[in-house]
Amino acid sequence: MRLKRPRHASLEEVRISREGEWAIIEYADPTISSVRLRVGSEIKKMTDAAILALFNLTVDAQDEISAQSENRVIEVPLGRPQIKYFEEGDQWVPRAQVLRCHLEDDEKGKLVVYVDDEKFDLQQFGRMLTTYAGWGMRIYFVDDDAVAEEPTVEVKDPED
Repeated sequence: MRLKRPRHASLEEVRISREGEWAIIEYADPTISSVRLRVGSEIKKMTDAAILALFNLTVDAQDEISAQSENRVIEVPLGRPQIKYFEEGDQWVPRAQVLRCHLEDDEKGKLVVYVDDEKFDLQQFGRMLTTYAGWGMRIYFVDDDAVAEEPTVEVKDPED
């Protein structure tokens, strides 16, 4: 069963624990996904209420973006950065909802993803994608030279 997207919560609805700089927010309702929220070293001084307030701000921001999307996405123009480093979260984040990527493998056969001129292993790339946790995504695999072009999509079973 796919779990429901986390939502704005009260202290009575969640249990908060800590692992280093991370807050783990678990809902009493088992059908709602738990969340790992990177808070940073200040987590040691924060109450559960303060952590939950920070988490609720994050949920509210995601809900606002979702409400504005109307199934339209923004793609950063060629030559402009698609990603930025988010220092508070110590991670790269997309600047818009479309990422043009190039895939390679390293000498050990492990996936390497390039976005702009930045190189990510699968774990780093996955962490960047958590910016949109709770959303859906479509992936198009196109020729390396065609990542800036919108492909024509033909809906059919490839074996037909």
